[in-house]
Amino acid sequence: MTHLWVRAEQRENEERVGLTPDGAASLIKAGIKVSIEKSPTRAIPIDGYIDAGCEIVAENSWPSAPKDAIIFGLKELPEDGTPLPHRHIMFGHAFKGQHSGKALLDRFKAGGGTLYDLEYLVAEDGRRVAAFGYWAGYAGAAVTLKAWTAQKQGGICPAVSTYKNKDALLADLANDLHATDAGTPTAIVIGALGRVGTGAADLCQAMGIAVTKWDMAETSTGGPFPEILQHNLFFNCILARPGTPVFVPQSALTADRILTAIGDVACDPDSDYNPVPVYTRATDWNAPVVRAHDTPPLDVMAIDNLPSLLPRESSEDYAAQLLPSLRTLTDLTSGVWARAEATFNTHTKGI
Repeated sequence: MTHLWVRAEQRENEERVGLTPDGAASLIKAGIKVSIEKSPTRAIPIDGYIDAGCEIVAENSWPSAPKDAIIFGLKELPEDGTPLPHRHIMFGHAFKGQHSGKALLDRFKAGGGTLYDLEYLVAEDGRRVAAFGYWAGYAGAAVTLKAWTAQKQGGICPAVSTYKNKDALLADLANDLHATDAGTPTAIVIGALGRVGTGAADLCQAMGIAVTKWDMAETSTGGPFPEILQHNLFFNCILARPGTPVFVPQSALTADRILTAIGDVACDPDSDYNPVPVYTRATDWNAPVVRAHDTPPLDVMAIDNLPSLLPRESSEDYAAQLLPSLRTLTDLTSGVWARAEATFNTHTKGI
């Protein structure tokens, strides 16, 4: 019997989960055994999984799970160097030359396990079968707006934490805007036709913010793009890659601009192709922005786990997208799982 073991997330500020109780019930009905680790932080309570018929197991007990269990989590494993004998479904961040990724692949090689990287679960046409992008854009726009309102009160964006739901987030933002008495900002989104850009634009529209939506057609000239500087907020929602134009160059820091807050939702400051090269490091929940320039201010938000700010909605949305693929775990030799294993094998060849 195929056995899916859902582990508790161990990263700080991570409350998401990739399987809901309804999804678990669906898998059990399909003949898949589902074990759920206890978790004090998971956004979806354990009671629903009990009612669904899941086996409930101890938090972080996955290393001792049966050898044939498929371990399913979202974020990274503890970096303790131990060999990994199981098959794991997770975001490994291991196939783009990252230093930590090489260490992870070494652990799989040592243990004989396999990584089914969630980023590389793709349909026949190469499109990802599930992504958190919409909620990354939505939450990223929210934090960037908080940075702008903090500026208007002479400060810098305070620490952020999870919200019960998006209504609570929108209410908090409305209070921030009211406290500034500075009106409503304008915004521009690049990558507006994608999942991430759609989320950012939807947040803006929910807050009554006028938003300019750009995508490939509007940026095909390669720049410069002075129009970006004439918006209060800019959201970068495309991944850095060769040929990506620079949207906000270093010269923008001292240029005539009304732009004072950037949401780099793509968050790729280490890339040679970073389209927002005015900052050099990612930000986090405790310090959501880095101030790239003082007068006039320019703050950059670059948090790499934005969907976690809305863990319930982002979990339910992602889990619904992924569930059809999880139902096919009974056959790992074809479809998305075979393609993901082939990607893993390609990147571990020669290790």
